[in-house]
Amino acid sequence: MSALLEAEEAFGSALPVVAGALAVAGAAVAVLPARVTARRELRRAWGTSLVAALLFFAALYPVDSPGPLLLPAVLGLIAVAEYAAVLRLGRGERVVLGVAAVLVPPLAYVAHVLSEDVRVGLRLPVLVLIACVLAAVLSGDPTRAAERAARTVFGVLWIPLALSGLLVLEGTAIAVVVAVAFGDLAAWCGGAVLARLGGGLALPLSRLSPDRTWAHVLAAGMGVAVGLGAVGGFTVTLWAAVLCGCVVGGLLGSALTREAGAKGTGTWLPGFGGLLDRLGSLLSALPLAMLVVL
Repeated sequence: MSALLEAEEAFGSALPVVAGALAVAGAAVAVLPARVTARRELRRAWGTSLVAALLFFAALYPVDSPGPLLLPAVLGLIAVAEYAAVLRLGRGERVVLGVAAVLVPPLAYVAHVLSEDVRVGLRLPVLVLIACVLAAVLSGDPTRAAERAARTVFGVLWIPLALSGLLVLEGTAIAVVVAVAFGDLAAWCGGAVLARLGGGLALPLSRLSPDRTWAHVLAAGMGVAVGLGAVGGFTVTLWAAVLCGCVVGGLLGSALTREAGAKGTGTWLPGFGGLLDRLGSLLSALPLAMLVVL
């Protein structure tokens, strides 16, 4: 019962914050002058964000409905499909990733609830590892079997297992989602502005993504702090975990797409690309949040 009450309180705190942020952003985008070259792209991104927010909160309310259990599975199925397509994984690996997307989050939640039984916590990763290896080994591919196995294992860890945080973290998960959204938006809008100050802020963060600078990290840190503070979930450790997730997730997404020679993981989300492009920061922030919260 306490978990449901916590989730309801988090939902009630986050809803007006997100609605207000979308309203302000929508007004700002609506009055952009025609000379702004990115005006159309910004409007498309705002529209996508509005629809995503409506679907997210609709899935979470009421908190005792099946929606919260279905949300990680739906997000996971789409994300693993994009992941497998970008990395050109085989049919067996795609099946394993799809099954993991559906089963891993609820099983991880059960393992969390029954944490006193060590066997419950150990069986899940062992079974996942065996399934990932078997799919690659049985493919009969002598040149990429080990690579495909490794990428499948990583895909399960990075997507379904990370999304289990939406269940395991309960009410805190909503605060993490809001904070990631604020952090990504602040990095996108404020990073370029702060980089103009020069100095160390203008230095690239990594060769994986030369456009990302330390200014983007500073802006993301401020956005994450505002997001957590607005929903009443700010702690220094959670702020640090979410900020690291935003930074690492962005770089990891760039690494995967650059290695695959693709601009993104998809094109169906206007203003963003694929779902995995949009979820990159969250998929790194959720596991780090579980480390500091649980």
